[in-house]
Amino acid sequence: MSGSKSNQNAAASSSIRQQRQRMAQNYLLIWVDASIDETNKDCQKTLAKLKNVVKDVNLCTEADQCIQALNKVDKEQAFVIMSGSLSQHLVPEIHGMPQLDAIYIFCSNKFRHQGWTQNWTKVKGFHTNIKDICQALQLAVKQCDQDTIAVSFLTVNDMASAENLNQLEPTFMYTQLFKEILLDIEYDEQAIQQFTAYCRNNNSLSPINTNRFEKEYDPQSAIWWYTFPSNIYSMLNYALRTLNTDAIITMGFFMCHLHQQIQQLYEQQVSSYERKPFLVYRGQDLMKSDFEKLQKAKGGLISFNNFLSTSKDKEVSFRFAQNASTEPNKVGIFFIMSIDPCLKSTPFASIKEVSYFKEEDEILFSMHTVFRVNAIKQIDNKKQLYQVELELTSDDDQQLRLLTDRIRKEADGTGWQRLGKLLVTIGQFNKAEELYNVLLEQTLDDSEKALYYNQLGSIHRNQGDYEYAIWSHEKALEIREKTLPSNHPNLAISYNNIGSVYDNMGEYSRALLSHGEALEIREKTLPSNHPSLAASYNNIGSVYYNMNDYSKALSYFEHALDIFQRALPPTHPNIKNVKNSIEVVKKK
Repeated sequence: MSGSKSNQNAAASSSIRQQRQRMAQNYLLIWVDASIDETNKDCQKTLAKLKNVVKDVNLCTEADQCIQALNKVDKEQAFVIMSGSLSQHLVPEIHGMPQLDAIYIFCSNKFRHQGWTQNWTKVKGFHTNIKDICQALQLAVKQCDQDTIAVSFLTVNDMASAENLNQLEPTFMYTQLFKEILLDIEYDEQAIQQFTAYCRNNNSLSPINTNRFEKEYDPQSAIWWYTFPSNIYSMLNYALRTLNTDAIITMGFFMCHLHQQIQQLYEQQVSSYERKPFLVYRGQDLMKSDFEKLQKAKGGLISFNNFLSTSKDKEVSFRFAQNASTEPNKVGIFFIMSIDPCLKSTPFASIKEVSYFKEEDEILFSMHTVFRVNAIKQIDNKKQLYQVELELTSDDDQQLRLLTDRIRKEADGTGWQRLGKLLVTIGQFNKAEELYNVLLEQTLDDSEKALYYNQLGSIHRNQGDYEYAIWSHEKALEIREKTLPSNHPNLAISYNNIGSVYDNMGEYSRALLSHGEALEIREKTLPSNHPSLAASYNNIGSVYYNMNDYSKALSYFEHALDIFQRALPPTHPNIKNVKNSIEVVKKK
């Protein structure tokens, strides 16, 4: 892909459809208090302080409004601040909701509530001033970001399956391709401008931080911005966790620069490890359903699909795991990760010198780091707390390499088109449609527009939406007729696709007309033993079969078989499929 075309794919257009899911955090805040008055200056100041910690703040003046807001929460975790006067009624109502992470009671007399709240574990504190609440929220946000990193599990059986990629966890494949694609694209200043415009349109960053990013950002500051408390970390985490194609494309330049800076630091630091393996640690929670997957993956692989923060400080990481183990639907996990610096693997680096938090001894791994699961041990029988021992895999790991090669094979091509192909191959049509619509809105290149319309047509055909499939394929044909010679093979592709949709719709005369146009072009432009020529004969045979005209169907199938046998190896599935069609027709 050329640099100019790559740059068109480097950042999201501001005109992207409103119904697409906007970039967000992993969490939101609900503040419920009967005395909330948004016109009051003190209330406005309090709200501004809260938004410095959590961008998405919902205001409620009644308990029922709070319950309704929680019921609308989908993929985020929710924090609730409530007044003391509402707490005794509201806490029992909402405590069992899985999307609720923590409750903070804002009251003038905290001792009044300490007794009755002892059995409600999600009540994390009683606060008499907003400063204390903001400090508590900052800790909760850090824990939430730690816990919501996207993780995939691959069992030994998963890796042994050479046939069904669609049986694997989708996030494993998506992030593997996202990473390769992002590193293959060239970015320029336009990508940064598109990102900051997006942030302003969606209030993703504060105006001060957005302006600062626009003026000061450069590729060598990526880690600093990643660790700076500006919401960029949360936006990136959310995008990769929810596989929000819009968001990932918009932040693609940042992910690329972040990876490159980690790679540079790794190359500078690798000699200091003296070729000796070392340990890093990570504490987080897992939902019990995910923990069951982890247990099944013992001996298999675990992939962290975001950029992975770890620490050399064992005690700090263990406290994160302990905090997580108190939740009834979660399990606290203390990861002990063995790292061999000599292995060729996902790059990692100590970021102390370039991080915003220079006092933290953090080791940051690039996205899609894969470990082998060696051991799982329960630490505390009374609490849901487990120690999980992991070992960083090498790029040369045989099982991992075979799996990665299969994924690449299913998605050949360049740039984002690779991802679109994989999404279609494994039946993730909604994700594929989202991706192609984003790319369609960004490109100015007619050949790319035609390709994306063609892919959208195929997606809608697979979904049974034939009217829209025809419309998309005709848009592709219209562009190609304006920009290509009258006998160009790509015109035959469009005619062929239109014919196949009409065949699905039972409009056989139209199907034959379109397939006939495709065949005429291919007969004029392709060698007599070209597989695409055989495909046209096969398609026309299928239409005649559906029309119950079996003699014509047989003639076209036999013609297709003759060409396939001259063009393809004898074991090719196209030969087998046509032979099967011939056998079926002969029985009619």
